[in-house]
Amino acid sequence: MIRVSNLLLPLRHSESDLILAAAEELGVPLKVIVRVNIVRKSLDTRAHAAPRRVYTVDVVLEEGVSLSREAARKATVTRVEEKAYRFMVSAPGPDRPRPVIVGAGPCGLFGALLLARLGFRPLLLERGRPVDERTRDVREFWRKGVLLPESNVLFGEGGAGAFSDGKLTTQIKDKENRRDWILREMVQAGAPPEICYLNKPHVGTDKLAGVVKNLRAAIIEHGGEVRFQCRVSGLQVNDGRLVGIILNEEEEIPASQVLLAIGHSARDTFEMLLHSGVSLKQKAFSIGARVEHPQMVINAAQYGKSAGMPELGPAEYKLVHHCQNGRSVYSFCMCPGGMVIGVGHEPETVVTNGMSYHARAGRNANSGLLVNVGPDDYGDAHPLAGIAFQRRWEQAAYVLGGGGFKAPVQRVGDLLADRASTALGDVEATYLPGVVPAHLRECLPGYIIDAWREAIPALARRLRGFDLPDAVLTGVETRSSSPVRIERDDIGESISIKGVFPAGEGAGYAGGIISSAIDGMRAAEQIARRISGS
Repeated sequence: MIRVSNLLLPLRHSESDLILAAAEELGVPLKVIVRVNIVRKSLDTRAHAAPRRVYTVDVVLEEGVSLSREAARKATVTRVEEKAYRFMVSAPGPDRPRPVIVGAGPCGLFGALLLARLGFRPLLLERGRPVDERTRDVREFWRKGVLLPESNVLFGEGGAGAFSDGKLTTQIKDKENRRDWILREMVQAGAPPEICYLNKPHVGTDKLAGVVKNLRAAIIEHGGEVRFQCRVSGLQVNDGRLVGIILNEEEEIPASQVLLAIGHSARDTFEMLLHSGVSLKQKAFSIGARVEHPQMVINAAQYGKSAGMPELGPAEYKLVHHCQNGRSVYSFCMCPGGMVIGVGHEPETVVTNGMSYHARAGRNANSGLLVNVGPDDYGDAHPLAGIAFQRRWEQAAYVLGGGGFKAPVQRVGDLLADRASTALGDVEATYLPGVVPAHLRECLPGYIIDAWREAIPALARRLRGFDLPDAVLTGVETRSSSPVRIERDDIGESISIKGVFPAGEGAGYAGGIISSAIDGMRAAEQIARRISGS
C-alpha cells in the first residue's frame, strides 16, 4: 500500500473528491486506484481563511502500476505494510481452570474478550449491574438523589467510561496494534465506523451502552461467562500463590490466574487487597472541579469567523499552565456540548465528572480544571492515604452543597475575586440533582484555589473567554486517576501474590478507555501464556 498524508480538502467535499486528491498527489489516473482507506481525518483551523479537512489515506493501486520517481520522492508519500494485531496461543482443554477477570470496565471487557476469542472460556465478574439496569439507577440518582452503592456511575457494566464522552484517544506506544483491534471490535459491537480514523474519536454515552452489551454478547458467544453483582471480597492464597477468590463474603471460587481490572474507586477492594498481602503504594493524581462555558464561547475562540458552521461541530480545547507555586493547572476530559454529572458512590459525598452524548449538542462545554497532588499532600504514609485525602474533600463538598448530593458551585468571576458566589449568572450549571452557590475554598485545599486564580487569566490569553465571569465551577472532581498503585513486575504480575495480574486505571497503570483496554489485553496475553504453558 501507499500512504498519502496531508491531503487538504474543503469542509464540504465528497468521497470522490478525496480519491481525486489522492490520485493527483500520486500522479496516477483515477482508473488505476483500487481503493482508498482513510487512516486519519482531522480538522485544520489554524490561521486560514476557511477551515479544512486533513486526511491521511492508504491507497491500493492496480497490480503492475508504479509511481513516478517524482511522486515516490514526495515527503507526503510512503510505502507501508498493512499491520494487524496478532496474538495466538493454544488454549488448553476444558479440564484446566479458566481465568477470572474482576471488573467489567474497558480493561476487564477487552481482556475477557481476547481470552474468549482465544478459547480460554474466561469468567468475568462485575460487582455492579448490567448496563441497562445500571443506566436506570444512574438516572434515578441524577433526578432524585437516590444513590445505590453498587450500581452507579462508577460501578457496573462498562465501568466509569460508560458515562463519559467516550473518548478513544491515547498517547501510549502501541507497536502491536492493539488499539486498532479494540476499535474494530467496538465498531463490530455497534460503535460508529469513523472511530477507526478520526483524529479525536469519541462514542458518547448514548451509544456506549449498546456497544458494551454487544461486547458482553461476544464474550459469551466465544465461551466466556459474565456474572453481575459479584463483588470480590477476599483472596485465598497458599504459599504466595492465588488459589481462589471469595465473592460477596460467602461464595468461594477456585482461581489461579486473575486479571484484576478494578476501577480506581473500588476503595473497599483496595482495603481487602492490602489486608490480603497485596503490595500497594501511594500514587499522585489530580483534583479540582468542572468548569462550564457556553459552547458558543469556545466555538468562537477556536474557530473565529467560521464558528457556527455545522460541519465543524462543537470545538474542543486542551490547556495547561504551570504555576509559580509549583503546581500545574490543566484541562481534563473536556466534553464539548456535554454536561456535568454526579459520580459519587459513597453516602454524604459529592464527586463530579463530565459526560457527552454522541451528538455533543448540549448548550455548554465542560472540562475538568485540575491541579496535581501527590503523597506529600496526603499527610500520611499509609498506602491508602490518597483515598482518605479524596474522601475529605468529597465530604466537604457534600456539606457545602447542603446535602442531597447537590454540588457547590462558584462563578469564575467570584473565584478570581476570592469571594463566595451568592447566585449564578448567564451560564446555567448542568449538574443534577442540583447546585448551591458557594466558595470552593471551603471544599478544596487553598493551594488549588490559588493555582486557579493564577492560571485562569493566563489560560484566557490562549483561549479567549476562558475567564468569562459567569462561567461556572462545579466541585469537586477527585477521581481523575487512581491514588493507589498495585505493584507489579515486568510481566504485569503482582510482586506479592503470584497469579494476580493487576491492570487498568484502578491498578494505577492507565488513564482512559483505550489505555485501560490495552493494559487489559496485555494482562490477558500473559495469563494466556501462563495457562497454555507457552
